[in-house]
Formats: sequence, C-alpha cells, structure tokens
Amino acid sequence: MKRETYVSMLSKIRKSPVLYGYVVWSDRILTKISYIIYPLFLLYLMVNKKPELGKAILVPAVSFVVLSIFRYLYNAPRPYEVFDTPSLIRKDTRGKSFPSRHVFSAFVIAVTVFYTCHPLGIFLGICSLLLAVSRVLGGVHFTKDVLAGAVSGILCGMLLFIL
Repeated sequence: MKRETYVSMLSKIRKSPVLYGYVVWSDRILTKISYIIYPLFLLYLMVNKKPELGKAILVPAVSFVVLSIFRYLYNAPRPYEVFDTPSLIRKDTRGKSFPSRHVFSAFVIAVTVFYTCHPLGIFLGICSLLLAVSRVLGGVHFTKDVLAGAVSGILCGMLLFIL
C-alpha cells in the first residue's frame, strides 16, 4: 500500500461518521465475540466431557505463543508508523504488525470451534473476516498482516483435525 492510498482511505473514513463508527465499533465488538465464545466453548467441552478439550486448549495456546515470538523477532512496522499518519483505531504499539495477532486468534478460535460445532465455527469465521477488514481500514495493519494472520490461524486450527 502506498502512502497516498493509505492517507486517502483513512481520510474518507474519517469524513463519514457511519464508516468511522463501523470501523471502530467492529474492531471492538468482533474481537470480544471470539474472546467471549472461546471460553464458553471450552466450558461446554469440559462439562460434556468431550475428548477434544485438551486439543482445543493446547493447539491455540501453543500456536499463539509461537506466533507472538515470531512477531517479536520479525518486528514489522505498522501502517501508522510507516506513513506517519494516525490510525483510526487507537493504538500506540510500535512494530509487531506481521502477522496480525487479533486476526490470527480469531481464526484459530473459529477453526477450533468449527471442529465441534460447524454453524458456530462458520459464524466465528465470518466475524474473523470482518475483523481483518476492520484492522486494515482502521489503519493498524497492512493487508499482508491480516492475510498472514488468517492463513496461519486457519492452518494452526487445522492441527486439531490432524492430531
């Protein structure tokens, strides 16, 4: 993405209260949806003594740690750093943009839930996709960051099917 494209995109969104509200609101709400449903899902697995419980905890946890270490070492700058323009979503983190950990987490949770409950997993997958869009429109990630987060989240979640 070029600076002109980035600045123009953010400017258009800032000028529209509806778009601006959507971007900020969707980032908050869509993140919370995954983080609320996941523990409830784990509780469901535990109460119903489902054998998938261990994998449903271990695979996302280990994947999250590995992804976090990679992000720390790679330390890619964020769009608002590269283009020296404030993002729409409040964020002051420096670096650690690639891959998007929000999007990774949302997708690994969606795939984990899909393993046991297809409709809920599909719902979470759609929420994850919308979250990825809001992270780019909000100016806190590049498209490549959210794509890498989504792909790695899906692949790590698929480990549930393999293990």
